[in-house]
Amino acid sequence: MTVHMAISGLVFVVSLVFIFAEKFNRVIAATVGAALMVGAGLAMGFYSEEEAILAIDFETIGLLLGMMVMVTLLEPTGFFQFLAVWAGRLSRGNPVRLLVLLGTVTTLLSMFLDNVTTVVLIAPVTILISEILGINAIPLLMAEALLSNTGGVATLVGDPPNVLIASAAGFSFNDFLTHSLPIVVLVWVTALWLLRWLFRADLTQKPKNVKAIMNLDPAEALNDWKAARKVIIVLCFTLLFFFLQETLHISPAFIALSAAAAAMFWVNPDIRDTFRRVEWTVIIFFAALFVMVGGLKASGLLGALSMLLVRGNVLSPVLMGVLLLWIVAALSSIVDNVPITIAMIPVIQGLGAAGMQVDPLWWALVFGAGFGGNGTIIGSSANIVVATLSERTRTPISPALWNKRGLPVMVATCAIATILYVLLYSFLSVR
Repeated sequence: MTVHMAISGLVFVVSLVFIFAEKFNRVIAATVGAALMVGAGLAMGFYSEEEAILAIDFETIGLLLGMMVMVTLLEPTGFFQFLAVWAGRLSRGNPVRLLVLLGTVTTLLSMFLDNVTTVVLIAPVTILISEILGINAIPLLMAEALLSNTGGVATLVGDPPNVLIASAAGFSFNDFLTHSLPIVVLVWVTALWLLRWLFRADLTQKPKNVKAIMNLDPAEALNDWKAARKVIIVLCFTLLFFFLQETLHISPAFIALSAAAAAMFWVNPDIRDTFRRVEWTVIIFFAALFVMVGGLKASGLLGALSMLLVRGNVLSPVLMGVLLLWIVAALSSIVDNVPITIAMIPVIQGLGAAGMQVDPLWWALVFGAGFGGNGTIIGSSANIVVATLSERTRTPISPALWNKRGLPVMVATCAIATILYVLLYSFLSVR
C-alpha cells in the first residue's frame, strides 16, 4: 500500500467516525472530511480541486433536487394528511385493517417520494386516529416506517441509495420496475404479515368511538386542493417520462428538474419559502461524500481493493452477491446506508472493469442497503422520525422495542430477498 492510499483511507475512516458520532453534525463532518481529502490530495499530488468537482455525481444531485422540490410543493397542500384520514375512515376502526391501509398508503408514497417527508406528515395523523379509537399507535407507526423503507427499494426514486446505484450502474427507471419491484412486492407482503403477527396482541384491541372516525372528513385535511391537483398531475407526467427515458434518451435528472420547474411555474408558490424548505443539507452531504470517495479512487485505494477481490476471489458470483447483500444490510442497520453505498459503488465498478459480471452485485447492494435500514431504530431516518413522534404517545418506541419488532422484519425481508436473488440470479444478470 502506498502512502497516498494510506492517507486517503485514514481521512475517509476518520471522517466516517465523526459522521456517525451522535455529538457531531454529519453534514459538517462530511464537508470537513471532503476538505481534508482535497487538502491531502493537493499536498501529496494525487487529487486536485478539479478532480474533486468531477467526482460529484451531478446526475444524482439533480434527480434528488428535482424530487425534493416536488415534495416541497405537495407538502403544504395537506395531500398526505388527506390520504391518512381517508385510510382511517376506510378501515372503519378495525386495527388490522388500519395497519394494512396506512402501511400501504405510506409504501406507495415512499416508492416515489421521500420516505422521511411521508412519515413526518402521516405519522401525526396516525397518532390522532389511534387516540380517537383508543388503540395503541405503536404498531401503526412502526409499520409505516418499516414498510416505507421496504417499499422505497422498488423504484429508482424511492430511496437515495437507488438513485446512487442507478447513476453508477446505468440502470433506468424501468430496470427497477422489472428487476426490483417484483422482489419487493413479495418481501413487502412478508413484512406486512410478520408485523401483523408480531403485534397480534395490540391489534386485537377493541376500538372505541368508531363513529368519531367515520365522521372525519378527508377533504378538510386538504389546505389547497388546486395546488395539490397541479403537483399530482405533474408527478404523473414525471412518471410517464421516467418510463420513456430510454426511448427518449433523456436522463432521470433532466426529467426531475424539468418537472420541478414546470410544477413551480404552474403552482406559482413563494419561491423563497419553497427553496427554504428544500433539504439542502442532504444535497451538501451527498456532494461531500462524493468528493471523499473520489479521493479514495484517485489515490488508487479503491482500484487496489477491487483487484484484491478479483485475484483472491474463491467464491462463486452468486455467493459473493449474497454476502454483499447481508454485509451491507448489517452495516445499514447501524449506520446510514448512503455512505456505505457511495463507498461500495467504486469497488463494484472496479470489479466490472476487471471483467466480472457485476449487474447482480448492483442488485445485491440495492436490497442490502434498502432492507437493512429496518434492523434498528437508527437504521434509517424514517425510523428516527417515527420514534421521535411516538414520544407524543403513552408508550414511546424504545430501541429495545424496535429490536424486538424491527430486527425480525429486517432478517425476514433479507432472507426472502436472498432466496429470490439466488433463484433469479440469471435474470438479474441481464437488462
